[in-house]
Amino acid sequence: MKENSRIEILDALRGFCILLVIAYHLGYNLVAGGYLPEKTLYNPLLAVLQPLFAGIFVVLAGVSSRFSKNNFKRGGLLLLCAGAVSLAAYINNTPIWFGILHLLAACVFLYAFLEKLRITLPAVLIGAFFLARFGITVWPVLKSYDYFPIVPWGFVFFAGVILGGPIKDGLFPKWFYGLKVPVLPAVGRRTLVIYLAHQPVLYGLMLLFETAAG
Repeated sequence: MKENSRIEILDALRGFCILLVIAYHLGYNLVAGGYLPEKTLYNPLLAVLQPLFAGIFVVLAGVSSRFSKNNFKRGGLLLLCAGAVSLAAYINNTPIWFGILHLLAACVFLYAFLEKLRITLPAVLIGAFFLARFGITVWPVLKSYDYFPIVPWGFVFFAGVILGGPIKDGLFPKWFYGLKVPVLPAVGRRTLVIYLAHQPVLYGLMLLFETAAG
């Protein structure tokens, strides 16, 4: 496949996942505000779907690492965004100390270092071993409203890195590279901006609604 070409199905999946994140957080806000019953959000179906689609999102991040020209720069951007999210969440009294952006930043940086060794699958296996041996699994003191520990989620990321190899090499079926999907790819190409902006927008809309209703 061409060096700078994008694979629409990957962008579409990423876009679908971020829309689900927005829907989930909207539901969370409505439940927290007392507008919806708790069972709307906390039920067996969502208990399965939430980690499933979060896993797809993390896998896609791993796949994207194979296509990135500078994973150090990408990891730095994710780290800055994760810090901004932590600061905003702390001010809002809903602290997030190791959410999904923190996870992705850590994994991208780790893969970037391993990538410097100029090995692929062995590097991934080394990364997986590192995560198993030294991974962050619990916060003994701090409470985090959004928590994606490196173990086990780091393995999900590196599964995406492994999957990204044959995808980048054009080994998947032809339809995979040529499939056209409306709207969702455009959303998927802007997931980081959307992720950073969606909660302030949702809070603003709820505030407007409460002001108008009151």
